[in-house]
Amino acid sequence: MAADVKKASVTNSAVKAPPRSRSDMSAIHEDTKGSKAVRIFLILLSVFFLFVMLVLPLLTVITEAFKKGFSAYLEAVTDADTISAVFLTLEATLIAVAINTVFGLFAAWAVTKFHFKGKKFLVTLIDLPVTVSPIIAGLIYVLTFGRQSFIYPYLEEMNFSVVYAVPGIILATVFVTFPFISREIIPVLEAQGTDEEEAAALMGAKGFTIFTKITLPHIKWALLYGIVLCAARAMGEFGAVSVLSGHLRGKTVTLPLHVEILFGDNKFMPAFAVSSILVVLAVIILVIRSVVEYIGKGKE
Repeated sequence: MAADVKKASVTNSAVKAPPRSRSDMSAIHEDTKGSKAVRIFLILLSVFFLFVMLVLPLLTVITEAFKKGFSAYLEAVTDADTISAVFLTLEATLIAVAINTVFGLFAAWAVTKFHFKGKKFLVTLIDLPVTVSPIIAGLIYVLTFGRQSFIYPYLEEMNFSVVYAVPGIILATVFVTFPFISREIIPVLEAQGTDEEEAAALMGAKGFTIFTKITLPHIKWALLYGIVLCAARAMGEFGAVSVLSGHLRGKTVTLPLHVEILFGDNKFMPAFAVSSILVVLAVIILVIRSVVEYIGKGKE
């Protein structure tokens, strides 16, 4: 027994880490100082980048918007063309979000819950607006629905205009934003799998019940996050809308286009005043996104 205790004592003393020398402690101290210096450098670099790329432009917009006083700012943002641009931007955004919500749900459901030929091709089509320039998309719609298109006579008979009209703006906005919602939902549905839905179906649950009681609770925060991103992208869309709008003031001009028109007319203060509306809308969307993201993480 005594021999075993002695053997264990020898073993423990053998595995005990040797005391660090002064040189080792100095090396650890230097590594810690080096890591701290790198951390401070990266933080300062990030802050500088954000200040130059984000804070400074925002301060410039606000400063220039109020350069001639609040009355001049109020006159610029309450102008008839500005009000029309605001309503058209909100209209296009709401319609695009509604359409893309339905499409995103259907597309995500089809891609994750069913096996069929052409699934990869469908996923590629969903990602297409991300890779295609918005200006090219606008030109494609002009060629598809413009005067040179074979569809145009039928549209003219129905007295329905797409190019240089509100439907074209909505169509362009839907095109550039439709991947956002589906791309937020697809990873969540893939992680969820199909076991719960299959079990519910075996127990006699109908498709609508399965969706509302099982699938939707899993994807609701991803869906809301995708809706917020879609709305943000829709409000700021310029390229495709610019090609399809025709720049008809008071009719087919959204807020980004209105800013461009004012700036082109050398009306710099009104241009910055209208830009401040977009800044406010962007801040509101960022706050909503942060709230949705925070609540979503809290519910996980």
